Amino acid sequence: MFAWSAPTILGFCGFYVSKADTKLFNKASQVVMVRDGDRTVMTMANDFEGEPKEFAIVIPVPTLLQREQIHVGNKALVDHLDAYSAPRLVEYFDQDPCSRYETRSMLPMAAAGGVGRARDAVQVAKALGVTIEAQYTVGEYDILILSAQQSSGLETWLRQSGYRIPAGASEVIGSYLKQNMKFFVAKVNLAEHSKLGFTYLRPLQVAYESPKFMLPIRLGTVNANGPQELFVFALTRNGRVETTNYRTVRLPSDMDLPVYLKQPNEFGGFYKAMFGRQVEKQDGRAVFLEYGWDMRWCDPCAADPLSNDELRQLGVFWADANGSGTPNVFLTRLHVRYDSAHFPEDLVFQETGDRSNFQGRYVLRHAWSGADTCGAAPLYRQTLRERRAREAEQLAGLTGWNIADIQKKMGDDVAGPEGPWWQRLWKK
Repeated sequence: MFAWSAPTILGFCGFYVSKADTKLFNKASQVVMVRDGDRTVMTMANDFEGEPKEFAIVIPVPTLLQREQIHVGNKALVDHLDAYSAPRLVEYFDQDPCSRYETRSMLPMAAAGGVGRARDAVQVAKALGVTIEAQYTVGEYDILILSAQQSSGLETWLRQSGYRIPAGASEVIGSYLKQNMKFFVAKVNLAEHSKLGFTYLRPLQVAYESPKFMLPIRLGTVNANGPQELFVFALTRNGRVETTNYRTVRLPSDMDLPVYLKQPNEFGGFYKAMFGRQVEKQDGRAVFLEYGWDMRWCDPCAADPLSNDELRQLGVFWADANGSGTPNVFLTRLHVRYDSAHFPEDLVFQETGDRSNFQGRYVLRHAWSGADTCGAAPLYRQTLRERRAREAEQLAGLTGWNIADIQKKMGDDVAGPEGPWWQRLWKK
């Protein structure tokens, strides 16, 4: 994402049968951004794994944060939002070609120590041109808000304070200082963490006002070992969110694909391969739209809609926690695979007035398996064989997989129940 740790980087109608949530990807960070006017509430769900004493993050923020503007959130809310908006696999069942009555499945988817010695820390920081603007303990986190005169002083202070700052960070830090940005620094307060009894680190939330609608990602790329995955869930009033300094591209969607993708782990493998191929097609420089929808309805919902109270906990400040009506919230889900070579700038967003619905959706169509009882059945069998061939071609085109391997997995499905024509030539 846009932080480092010591030593680990944080880096439509139908039957829903699977979804491609963020757990498919390693080093995947999740950020929820609630935005209306100049007001922003940002929830940062880190992917840190390890001893709590080794956790530390440094995040550029556009303004000085007061204690009341910082909160520790609930990871379950981010997971709920992920499940609600994840690209999904749906299935349909062909009707009997000899029946005029159409039926369709409509089932729902089944850092050591705290801040401490504050007076000494302030003096050391001052000597390096670093100002500790504020310091707080919020939940299990000790938090400092820093400003600095120059990047070298801030870098030195961070190193002396136990942060492992990689080579090349000075230039990035300096660019943020030129923008008059502050630095949000957090470590785990081990005593508070033990007292609270959590076995994981909860998300950090910040609320602030700034004309800047952006997400700083460059610090996270300085010493990253390969590309990182970032999922941004933007909650706004007016419409879809897109990036202004990178292309925002819709993922291919609504494709008919072979039914074997329903098997365990097949859909996850498909989605990862498909996403990687789309990244390559865009030269690794695009942000991908995976979902965009008015949260007052869904068709149907891949997970239960978020309640007013859940939305408010995520920062939707115009939601009435006790009200019965769902607030006007448009959800945009963006997915980006980034590194320093292809994403040299932070992500800058804008809210558009586009409220058209979009979801990453992939379709399985099961063949009718009844007996031939009417003149329409042979025609159905022929169109089925043609459809299966198209499905194999679409899957190969989306993923780059060998079409012969796909057809092998499809088995007889690729040519229909009768099999390839040549198999019938010399059968006895």
